[in-house]
Amino acid sequence: MVNRNLRGIAEASSSLFRQSTDQAYILRDLEDTIALGSLIGSNIPRLSILGLYGPLGAGKTSLVKGIARALGIGEEITSPTFSLSHHYQRGKQPLVHLDLYRLEDPKDADELFFQEEENAKDLGALMAIEWPERLGIDLREAWHLHLEYAPDESRIAYIKYPSNGF
Repeated sequence: MVNRNLRGIAEASSSLFRQSTDQAYILRDLEDTIALGSLIGSNIPRLSILGLYGPLGAGKTSLVKGIARALGIGEEITSPTFSLSHHYQRGKQPLVHLDLYRLEDPKDADELFFQEEENAKDLGALMAIEWPERLGIDLREAWHLHLEYAPDESRIAYIKYPSNGF
């Protein structure tokens, strides 16, 4: 259930995406991470791009699992580290999931991004991108979620809203 009392830092409220400021959440465990993903998936505007930042093992794919759950996608969500992208089309809204970790050249990452962005638009899909810092372009119109490890082994998730005023 999304309403797992995620502990917010600063400006936390029940309306995650209607604040004028960015948000931060403490994620105590896997369930909190998936719950935050579900909250995002339930509230992010259609055809949005979500950049997922954080070190290996921080929970980026787990967040995507929660997003997929909110979108009504019943397929198993796995990291597209080796295939680079997964498309999930069975749900209330499609999801395109990219993982740019293996692409060291920004030109290669940009080429894949533009191809998959076109696919996402054609499908009417939400696009979730792991390792967007590999891109050579600025994703000003995207939502940005940064995951960090906390000293107590929990995670802190910082959500930054698009600069275009969503």
